[in-house]
Amino acid sequence: MSAQPAVSRRRGLGAILVARGVITAEMLRRAFELQEECGQRLGEIIVAEGWASSVDIATALSEQHHLPFVDVLDTEIDYELAHALPEELAYRYRALPVREVNAETVLVAVVDPGDVHSIDSLRLALKRRVELGVADERDLTIALRRVYRSGFDVDGGDEESVNAREDPEEMVRFASGAPAVKYVNASLGHCIEEGASDIHFEPEDDKLVVRARVDGIMRDMTTIPKHMQSGVIARLKIMASLDIAERRAPQDGRMFVKVGGKPVDLRVAVLPTTDGEQVVVRVLHRTNQLMGLSDLGMSPAAAADFVRAISQPHGAIIACGPTGSGKTTTLYTALQYLNNPERVLMTIEDPVEYQVKGVRQVEVRQKAGLTFARGLRTILRSDPDVLLVGEVRDEETARIAVQAAMTGHLVLTSLHTQDAASSIERLKDMGIEPSLLSASLTCIVAQRLARRLCLECRRPYTSSAEELEELQVESTPAPLLYEPVGCQRCARTGYRGRVALYEVMPVGAHMRSLMKLSTQEIFSAAVEAGMRTLKQDGYRLVLEGVTSLSEVRRVTGDPLA
Repeated sequence: MSAQPAVSRRRGLGAILVARGVITAEMLRRAFELQEECGQRLGEIIVAEGWASSVDIATALSEQHHLPFVDVLDTEIDYELAHALPEELAYRYRALPVREVNAETVLVAVVDPGDVHSIDSLRLALKRRVELGVADERDLTIALRRVYRSGFDVDGGDEESVNAREDPEEMVRFASGAPAVKYVNASLGHCIEEGASDIHFEPEDDKLVVRARVDGIMRDMTTIPKHMQSGVIARLKIMASLDIAERRAPQDGRMFVKVGGKPVDLRVAVLPTTDGEQVVVRVLHRTNQLMGLSDLGMSPAAAADFVRAISQPHGAIIACGPTGSGKTTTLYTALQYLNNPERVLMTIEDPVEYQVKGVRQVEVRQKAGLTFARGLRTILRSDPDVLLVGEVRDEETARIAVQAAMTGHLVLTSLHTQDAASSIERLKDMGIEPSLLSASLTCIVAQRLARRLCLECRRPYTSSAEELEELQVESTPAPLLYEPVGCQRCARTGYRGRVALYEVMPVGAHMRSLMKLSTQEIFSAAVEAGMRTLKQDGYRLVLEGVTSLSEVRRVTGDPLA
């Protein structure tokens, strides 16, 4: 390896970012405080807080280590040279050979130039001297995926013979063959690495289309030849322990895979269609890492109401919204806030999405007779202080949860409703009396997930008079807003990641007296009491440059979207 410049006194990353004007000294001070709390790297915290982009961090790292910054998405990669480093090592060391400097030396883009052990291993693996450049971690992941999948070429075999395979044993052999395995692994891996929450294998008359829901929006990912459809679907069914011989009835299963060394739980639903079986894979990232309350991104007033509610010794807190709106994350963040040795915390879920030390977690198993209601009754006999019920789906579960909240337990649960006020009507429709709701409810939180603007390509513009009126802003001069543009880092969408919009409705004495009223009357009373609606919280994020006005209109159901 060529000698890197020796630096006796290297400036800190934070100092470089402040000097460049990327962050303020106050932001740096706050980042150091957060680092003491969570132990994350400084750059990760600054990016998570939205103060800087990951590229800002990478370029600052390159200055800190006196190395060049390598934009791996805008640099011509020598693919033959890159393949000299095995794929496993490239992902392990987060490194990519870019080009030859000379006959003896290779330029390698790395994420962490301070990882001396990995750099020594790179030199040994490549058997050449190494010069380093610093790359953005997300960009490097994209580049690695392109490099190591560039040679993916599968011979599907004879079309007629493949489609003629009806014998289950033959299908098992075909589904376990290299072509089907490679197509499935490549499709799942690519979609999961892109951050997909759902992966669709959709049969059409001439091909099998793979689409994925990323940041709440469906994207076309790839297509698979029609003659490989049977083998790919059979492979997915084998992985999910389903019956490959059954092709006329719906089936549900699950499987576990590892992507980038991280375990991922996949729920699989198979549905027969006119063009063959459709498979939808739900991605559940099982993790031990939970956010803190400050990471939820609530406004100060909403956060204060929420903390006040979960700090009560008993009562029911409901998180509501459509599927995939982040309800579980909000409830688990509250659970983590309450997690201490003085309390007994228990959950019942379908499935368990977060693994948390100090919390007894129960997973619903319908086939074994362990339903929400049955499990909940047993848990209440197990002396819990705080109880998380994954979802209220029926009257029996709702009634047990409400009664638990009335008898000295703090109950956290979720409900599928559009806003906070409509949750009360939904519970009444389930048969829960208004008097029980008055005695048990403490707080209702409605939420949505909106896409974050990509910090690398968002474009500022001066807001129009109509937009100012919609945003309820009367300031002069008109504030700058941001709109999506699209670049390689955000897959040309203009958005990268998501942020939550919240509507927090505390249920105090006045609200308890309104439980018999209609949804609209309850909503109006809550707004009069100071509740910020989902749309108003979205406007806050628009003015902060986090998301766009069109995105807030989309997720809140504005007819102008």
